[in-house]
Amino acid sequence: MRQFIVIFSAVIFLLLTACSGDGSSEDEHPKEKTSGITTGPVYPLTGIPAEDEVDERVFSVMVSNSREARPQSGLSKADIVYEILAEGQITRLLALYQSELPEEVGPIRSARPYFAEIAGGYDAVFAYHGAAGFINEGIQSSGIDYADGAKYDNDGILFRRTSDRQAPHNSYLLTDGFEQFLENKGYDSEKDIEPLPFSGGIHLAGEPAGEVTITYHAGETVTFDYDEERGRYLRSSNGVPSIDAENDEPISLSNVFIIKTSHEVVDDKGRREIDLTSGGEGYLLQNGEQINVEWKNVGGRILPYKKDEPVDFLPGRIWVNVIPENTGHVTVD
Repeated sequence: MRQFIVIFSAVIFLLLTACSGDGSSEDEHPKEKTSGITTGPVYPLTGIPAEDEVDERVFSVMVSNSREARPQSGLSKADIVYEILAEGQITRLLALYQSELPEEVGPIRSARPYFAEIAGGYDAVFAYHGAAGFINEGIQSSGIDYADGAKYDNDGILFRRTSDRQAPHNSYLLTDGFEQFLENKGYDSEKDIEPLPFSGGIHLAGEPAGEVTITYHAGETVTFDYDEERGRYLRSSNGVPSIDAENDEPISLSNVFIIKTSHEVVDDKGRREIDLTSGGEGYLLQNGEQINVEWKNVGGRILPYKKDEPVDFLPGRIWVNVIPENTGHVTVD
């Protein structure tokens, strides 16, 4: 296990080295639906036009996806969400925020090393609520900026507990506390973030994909239905539409990126090591179509490629599903 900590710390350090240096809701951005190359400042993680140059710090937040945690709060305003298995067959989420912030995000759950890897690719603050000792050691020694909710449990500034759900499904991150937290920790509140690749309305043709279902396990499925009127995919878990508990908005996405990769159970607790570096098979859902792509890790970020050329995202929000290469299934209707 000590070897795992060393490897994990080295990976995070390399990611941060590679990436350093160089808010309104999606429905409120009419320019997102227009074609043509956007000039002027844009939000780096959505490609949506911004009024001024964007240098706000990216916050990444571990969010529970257990049935007891649904519906979650704050996911409709996330720029990017990564969905990956934790232990067993239940996925967990990492939500990244920069273009806008909800009042609160949650329920917050414990960290896993591969989520910290992803946060490092965006030089983001990594917020979570507790972790196994060796995982905490890896995060703390990696140099990544982090906020461990176990240290601020129910302080009313950065985290609070609700009374309508039972622990551990009732811890929420309060975004009003970000500024004070960054100041107290001496973390940078501003960062120049390299933008993701976004198209200016150029359409890359694919196969029709009006409904796409991802099966992690017989009891854990994720479905994306294309809404032609919105021009976005609507997400469901096990047949139940995904709604943001904070504003009752559906989770709607301009891009759904599905990647297949190696998953290996490494201990008797069911913890996994997940390969986020080697690349492999992937699918990009846009405009009601599925584009077969490859995924590559570029500077700590998982990006779509086709014939070794990068494939652009459409301006808007992104959801990334990481599935086991041998047991995960994708069905297109």
